[in-house]
Amino acid sequence: MNAHDPLVRFVNIQKSYDGETLIVKDLNLSVAKGEFLTMLGPSGSGKTTCLMMLAGFEPATHGEIYLEDQPINRVPPHKRGIGMVFQNYALFPHMTVAENLAFPLDVRGMSKSEKMQRVKRALDMVQLGEFGDRRPVQLSGGQQQRVAVARSLVFDPALVLMDEPLGALDKNLREQMQYEIKSIHENLGITVVYVTHDQSEALTLSNRIAVFDDGVIQQCAPPDMLYEEPENAFVANFIGENNRLMGTVAEDNGNTVKVNVNNGHVVEAKKVKVEGVGSPSTLSLRPERVVVAPEPASLPNIFLAKTEELIYLGDHIRTRFSVCGTDDFVVKIPNSSVHVCLSEGDEVNVGWKVEDCRALDA
Repeated sequence: MNAHDPLVRFVNIQKSYDGETLIVKDLNLSVAKGEFLTMLGPSGSGKTTCLMMLAGFEPATHGEIYLEDQPINRVPPHKRGIGMVFQNYALFPHMTVAENLAFPLDVRGMSKSEKMQRVKRALDMVQLGEFGDRRPVQLSGGQQQRVAVARSLVFDPALVLMDEPLGALDKNLREQMQYEIKSIHENLGITVVYVTHDQSEALTLSNRIAVFDDGVIQQCAPPDMLYEEPENAFVANFIGENNRLMGTVAEDNGNTVKVNVNNGHVVEAKKVKVEGVGSPSTLSLRPERVVVAPEPASLPNIFLAKTEELIYLGDHIRTRFSVCGTDDFVVKIPNSSVHVCLSEGDEVNVGWKVEDCRALDA
């Protein structure tokens, strides 16, 4: 099995709890060896159900899951050799940290000397080498979560599954743990399947992100591609901040379209997912791609905008404009752009390139 072979494959997977409603619909997904794949989506989108089927805690209603090319639907969880990290740590309170880590090794009947060696290595990996004799209750939330991560790695699994593992931590600790998990993944080359509803966490950690909605993967791609090239309106709105202009396709020129938005404004955009002339479309445009006070005729899309709100955020000024009939149009003006001196109520032109504006489904 070489490095690019899939370690995990979901083939035509469906899941229903009541025999009628499908929580997961015809899922086909491969996870490469050594990859960090995040399943991202709102609550109820099917991402955790997929993880639980892979772990063996939920049976698939239809289809087959493969691990290293072996079908595992009928293999019990403890025989799959998969490491798991949950949001609630799931540590044994009556055991020391070292005993918690040794537990998966006891189950595998390992010798005492090898157990001690592996426990020490796993604790060093998460920078808790001195904490083996403590009980979970004597540790902070972040330390307990690091013990949970160490325990998932101690038996050298081919695959580690993490279900919202940082959800209970405060913001600073969560960011610190993200970098820790990222560096463990890079140093060990393990395969990780991670579930979260936090988009910035997904962007920080992943090689690829599978965006779920309504039991279906809407797009699966590297973080930069998801952000820069969303394939539909759901992905564009779920990943990062996004301006939306609703309109009707007036002209289809192959790679580009012209869209009539409110009050007779016509916007030229890159054609990504639209039905053709006369069909509704959502235009998607990132706030940092908009130019304030462009040179006349320097951009194909230039419109008069009224300044509604200015929020100073240190490195940029988040400015809300009324433009093309919407008063919720956000532009991030870098703090270095000192030439842009705006006050609320000011009118100014804003503009953008055709390729930065994506015409998507309604």
